[in-house]
Amino acid sequence: MVERPGRVDGKVAIVTGAGSTPGPGIGTGKATAVALAREGAAVLLVDRYGERAEQTLRMIEEEGGKAAVFAADLTEAAACEAMVRTAVDSFGGLDILVNNIGLAAVGTVVDVSEADWDRSFDINLRTAFLASKYAVPALAERGGGSIVNISSISALRGDGTVAYSAAKGGLLAMTVDMAYSHGRQGIRVNAIAPGHITTPMVLSVSAPGPRAEFMNAMRSEAGLLGSPGDGWDVAWAATFLASDEARWITGITLPVESGVLSVTPLMMAPHLRAVPEPAPAEPPAPESAH
Repeated sequence: MVERPGRVDGKVAIVTGAGSTPGPGIGTGKATAVALAREGAAVLLVDRYGERAEQTLRMIEEEGGKAAVFAADLTEAAACEAMVRTAVDSFGGLDILVNNIGLAAVGTVVDVSEADWDRSFDINLRTAFLASKYAVPALAERGGGSIVNISSISALRGDGTVAYSAAKGGLLAMTVDMAYSHGRQGIRVNAIAPGHITTPMVLSVSAPGPRAEFMNAMRSEAGLLGSPGDGWDVAWAATFLASDEARWITGITLPVESGVLSVTPLMMAPHLRAVPEPAPAEPPAPESAH
């Protein structure tokens, strides 16, 4: 029996946002870093919160993988330049960049604040721009490589997060232009558009209870498969796109979303109506005056 090497065996990867928001489950960055390490890559784990990346590091090292932590705010150009230099100095080069940093801000074009708009673009788009700016020359020096940008189906369908949607849409446009500009350097650039996955970040915005459980069920039922998705689903897709198995794939957006982009909500209505919405919480009884 032939034992195949890992999909990215011997390669060096940077994963930004490689920690997870505290809470149950696993985030896309943490899962992607672990998946790449399992497939043989040495991974630089980049996160603004170093202690979160340290948790990912322990998980990788316990499985015998190779990784290191780099704590930085990637909205700063100097930090992105230092990040790439650290990967090259620590592991001998760079083959893979996964731009995973993201933060949503709820609001329409009318009520979103200018501060939230600017922050959304800084976190969701500027970080990917700056990371790629310094990664591309390092990838080219190795004869090519792969950049995977984690976008969102919010870039393709409305959901009341105009700043986040616009920034993630900009990331898709940047993906296509980078694929065009750097393809002849051997650099492939693709994007992933996750759907209604359940991650610690998603769970952190709602208090535990019947309403949160209802929304989790709705996320699952809205897709054609009727099953929940999580950070691992994005990680496996990112690992494929980063690997040589995807050597002739560039400039595409890969939806990882249980088919929700293939249907309208009305078509899924029978499945969605089968999920009972929890009754609103009873208001507390008024206290008696004595």
